[in-house]
Order: sequence, then structure tokens, then C-alpha cells
Amino acid sequence: MPRLVEPKAPLVYANAQPKAKAYLVNDGRGLALQVDPDGTKRWLFRYSFEGQQKKIGIKGGYPGVSLKTAREEADRFRVMLANGKDPKVVRKADGDEVAREQEEQRREEERKSTSFEKVAREWHQKESEHLANSSSEAVIRRLAKDLFPFIGAKPITEFTPPDILQPLRLVEARGSTETAHRLLGMCGQIFRFAVASGLIQSDPSRDLRGALSRPVEGHFAALTNPKDVGGLLRAIDDYRGSPETRTALIFGVLTFVRPGNLREAKWCEFHNLDQPEIAEWRIPGGKLKVRSRKDFVVPLAPQAIRLLETLRPLTGQSQFVFPSARSKNRPMSNMAVLAALRRMGYTSSEMTGHGVRAMARTICHEVLRFAPEVIEEQLAHGKAGALRDAYDRTTHMPERRRLMKEWANYLDKLRLEVQ
Repeated sequence: MPRLVEPKAPLVYANAQPKAKAYLVNDGRGLALQVDPDGTKRWLFRYSFEGQQKKIGIKGGYPGVSLKTAREEADRFRVMLANGKDPKVVRKADGDEVAREQEEQRREEERKSTSFEKVAREWHQKESEHLANSSSEAVIRRLAKDLFPFIGAKPITEFTPPDILQPLRLVEARGSTETAHRLLGMCGQIFRFAVASGLIQSDPSRDLRGALSRPVEGHFAALTNPKDVGGLLRAIDDYRGSPETRTALIFGVLTFVRPGNLREAKWCEFHNLDQPEIAEWRIPGGKLKVRSRKDFVVPLAPQAIRLLETLRPLTGQSQFVFPSARSKNRPMSNMAVLAALRRMGYTSSEMTGHGVRAMARTICHEVLRFAPEVIEEQLAHGKAGALRDAYDRTTHMPERRRLMKEWANYLDKLRLEVQ
């Protein structure tokens, strides 16, 4: 039992020196400072509860816990005793509650670290390495709009097929059946990513095959009758909007690239314009719908070269061939071509900017008799990812150069065939 020493002044606590045995420096009303042989000092509160003598330490030691703080803690213990509570029992209960709260917090942090949204964003970041910026942004927008608000916070480990189906049904109910199917496909990729990451054992979305309504088959509106194509070309010639937009319209028809690649075309991407036989547009692989380490080559017909030469005095000061009307530092709006088509009288059920590709594919095969594989190659419909990079895009380059020239010449012919 530590020997008790009555202090004469508060300094006694700071000056108390260790002795061979532990001893107490009494502060009064049950509070005392215990000095151990190794020099450790700690506050104790001694009390009687239900006939038993007990003591409880004040956490923190001295001088970490000052005399003032120790006295306040002792007062708190006295209030407990006055209310018939044992301070040691209360502390244990509080400790258990703290432990429970800490465990709940740990579990919540674990839930957040494996939430559907977190895993989906990790998957998206990985996938974005292979997607064009526009496609990558479209994917994350769709997830953020239709899935994250409903199942984003749910741990990836707790999903059942009905959990996934519920938000997809909401998308389906608003008439966006195709979007619902695309979202289901994304869920499958996200859950398989989670399987590969060791978070779950299997993909719960695989059991939802057939659960959604079949989407109505549809394609981008396009003109595929040669007579109608001739009418479109004449309408573009008569277009009274900006010359940049008119040039973009006809250049898009001549090259039939994706609308995003057309409006973001840069002057630095065009090569050998003074040599018509090898003139080409090299679209960086990172700008393709599915990214590639290689540039995608668009052979340029003489008609396309002349368009660029005509346009250079107007937009040559910008890095973009078709800059925005508001700023030369930004590309043309993604609505500019579509708006021009509408002003020319073409409805959404007749023609779209993307429909040019379907128009070219149909006529190049059915009228100009080019092999499908040559056309598909020129449409950048080759194999995706590493397989596409390994596939030699120059295999059909002679045929593709001939394709683009014959296509341009055929367009000139259609333009003159007034019905």
C-alpha cells in the first residue's frame, strides 16, 4: 500500500521525487497523486461504494493531466457516486460504447471503401485508358445519373440481382430501354472488375439476362439512296450559314469520320497536302472512340485537299480546322453540324451527322462495290484494344486510298445529277 504524504503546497506534485516504494501525495476528498519508484506520476481517485474501498485512475498521468483537470475529473466521479453509480462501472460502459462506435466507424469506412460507386470509378479510370475522352465522359455521366444515386453507396459485397435490377427498371420505365441494357452491360464489367480485384466471388448481374425488355432496333438516321445524297450535296452547296460550317459539312461527307473527330480536327494532323497521292489526315489514336497507340489514317482525295486550302485563310490562325464561332481556341460546337442540317430542312428521322458514316458504308459497298473489310477498316471498325493495335491498319491502305478517291468522284457525279 503506497504511503500517504500530505502536501503543503501545489508545488509538491511537481517536486515529488521517487522513492524505494510507491507513495501517495494526498490532494483531499479522495484525490491523490501516486509516485512510483520509476518516477512515474499518476492521479488516483479513492472512494467507497457499497461498503467496498475502491480506486480509479485518471488517464493521462502527470504533468500531462494538470492538478486542475484532475480535480475536475474527481468532481465528476463524486457526482456519479452521489447518483448511486460506480465510476469504474461507468467508465467500463463508456469504454465499451466507444469501442462499439469505433467498430461501427471502421465498418462504415470499410463499406465506403468497397461501395459500388468507388469500385465503379476505379473501373472507369482503368477503362478510360482505352476510350476517347468523349466516350469516357459519356460512361461516367450515365453511371452518375442512373446508378450512383440509387446503389452507389451499397457495398459491392452485398449485391443481389434484384438490387441491380431496381434502378435499371426506372431507366426502362422512362422509355430508355437501350440505355438500361447499356447500364446492365456496364454493371457486368464493374462486377467482373471487382471479382478480378478479389472483392467478390462472382458477378451478380449475370443472372439478369432476359430481365429487361428488348430494345427496339434502330440506327442513326441516314440517306442511302444516291438521289437523296445528291440532294443533300446540293443543299450543302446552297447553305447560307458560315463558310466554316458549310466546309465542315462537305468535308465530313468526304471523309465520313466520326462527328467528334471532325469538329476536333487540328491543322497539325494533316500531312503531305502538296502530294495528292499520299495526302492524309492522321487522327491521334487517343482521340478514337476506342483508344489506340497508333494514329488512324484517313487518305484525302483531291476534293478534300482543295477544301482545306480554301479554309486555311479563314481558320489557319487557330489550331483547329473548324474552330468555335465564339473562340478560336475551342473546336466547333458538337451541335453545329446537326443544327445546319436542321436549317437545311433535314429532320432527325432523315439525316444526322453520324448518319454520314452509314450513308458512305452503304453506297461504297452497294454502288462502288468495295469489299466490306476495306470499308470497315476505313470506318475504324477494326478490332478493339490490344488486338486492334496488333492488327496492321496499312494492310488495306492502297484500297482505302482508291476508296476515298472514288467516293469523292462519285459525290461530284451525284451533285450534278439534278433530278
